[in-house]
Amino acid sequence: MSRRLGDAAEARAAAYLAAHGYQIVERNFRAKVGEIDIIAKDGDTVVFVEVRSRSSAAFGLPQETVGAAKRRKLQLTAQLYVQARGLDCPMRFDVIAEGPEGLEHIEDAFGG
Repeated sequence: MSRRLGDAAEARAAAYLAAHGYQIVERNFRAKVGEIDIIAKDGDTVVFVEVRSRSSAAFGLPQETVGAAKRRKLQLTAQLYVQARGLDCPMRFDVIAEGPEGLEHIEDAFGG
């Protein structure tokens, strides 16, 4: 997926989250180990959101592309974010998958 298409998918995901009561804290947090697309707050919980987009399901669903290696990178990057900000609060990892059927928000998609 091109960077431009990825940015557009992330913008739609951020708008979706905001419309559902999430506070967008940061977008595209980068560290040596990886990047987190969206960091949001859902009440007292910090939510690390991975956005995946596909125009077709011919090669699988977008959420299926968040494999074990990607999850590890997200977890390490989130740990660096929490340490850098001095946070001590609940957190979770969500996936927003955008496909031909629209957006699907998968809360607590994998453990942290």
